[in-house]
Amino acid sequence: MNWNPITSIDQLAQIKEQSFQTAQVIFKHSTRCSISSMVLNRLERSTIPEQVTFHYLDLLAFRSISDQIATDFAVYHESPQILLIKNGECVYDESHHGISMDEIAEQAAQTA
Repeated sequence: MNWNPITSIDQLAQIKEQSFQTAQVIFKHSTRCSISSMVLNRLERSTIPEQVTFHYLDLLAFRSISDQIATDFAVYHESPQILLIKNGECVYDESHHGISMDEIAEQAAQTA
């Protein structure tokens, strides 16, 4: 898994822009949460869908970015959380044990 770390709010505009060409996934990860660590491990062992770019946010280190993600994409903050961004909008989000690479791939294909 090749994560693109999110470390500034400015990157959110870039992710929105890129989502018009390629589906973008944001994974909001809490480094203190065992469920979040389990989900991260499960994602990293999965087959990555083609034509999807993955971004990683350490929400404890960058809480203000996590808050901005919730605002920009009109989602309720959760951790861990996956957001699928397509055409500048969040078209799918899931949290905790509901996060799976198969579902991400299926949702990305449906919104293509």
